[in-house]
Amino acid sequence: MPEMPEVQGLVDFLRGRIVGLNVTRISVAQIAALKTFDPPVHALHEASVVSVDRAGKFVDIGCRGPADEPLHLVFHLAKAGWLRWYDAVPTTLVKPGRSPIAVRVSLSDGSGFDLTEAGTKKSLAVYVVRDPADVPGIARLGPDPLDPAFTAETLTGLLAGRRTQIKGVLRDQSIIAGIGNAYSDEVLHVARMSPYALAASLTPADVRGLYDAMRATLEDAVSTASGKPPADLKDAKRRGMRVHGRRGEACPVCGDTVRSVFFADNSLEYCATCQTGGKVLADRRMSRLLK
Repeated sequence: MPEMPEVQGLVDFLRGRIVGLNVTRISVAQIAALKTFDPPVHALHEASVVSVDRAGKFVDIGCRGPADEPLHLVFHLAKAGWLRWYDAVPTTLVKPGRSPIAVRVSLSDGSGFDLTEAGTKKSLAVYVVRDPADVPGIARLGPDPLDPAFTAETLTGLLAGRRTQIKGVLRDQSIIAGIGNAYSDEVLHVARMSPYALAASLTPADVRGLYDAMRATLEDAVSTASGKPPADLKDAKRRGMRVHGRRGEACPVCGDTVRSVFFADNSLEYCATCQTGGKVLADRRMSRLLK
């Protein structure tokens, strides 16, 4: 799943290429991906692109319509979505069917991009709105951890009183925006913290360490993603992972074996030596530390 650093990489890439261009056509191949109907998709035809921004894991392409009305093309790539860029958009028509293409956006200089989604479980979401706050997922977002206003004290307030495992807190977009399964593993490894630690039980020193790990991990990942074309972002993410997706490999800090806990549709990875005092986490949902 693309998370904040990869989404920010996409935003930076698009901002440098499409601001100032006009949208000539939007073709919707998978109607289920389109979550809004007012304004209609064709309202964006001939609209000029004025901005590209990020809100959590959402990309927000700000436009001005032919009548100077504000319009936004917003999308969330979900678990298996991605953006495929073209310097020259293919001339073949996008047709509904088995193609992974959900939406194609064509621009006035001949360039454009497809929003694609692999697999059978479709959750990519595309919105055409007058205000990004009209997108329910954006309206409920918590603060962005890379916002200068997000301090250690902010994190302390967000965690206070939460009898919830810290892994789940980090992934909850209504608490902190932009972090998903992969980077929560990475942040917790850097912080040397168990994914099952209860948020409310963390000491001030724990919270400070978690905050520093979060900022350092995300800033480094955003820096790595910056300037890369969409085709290179996934591989850059994989190469940068310390524990996530590296089950059976050696921990880069202590050399212990990276372990996994599997759930219904995902897994977490961690180092027992670095994060749980050497105790191995039981491999079942809502598990407790093995005794």
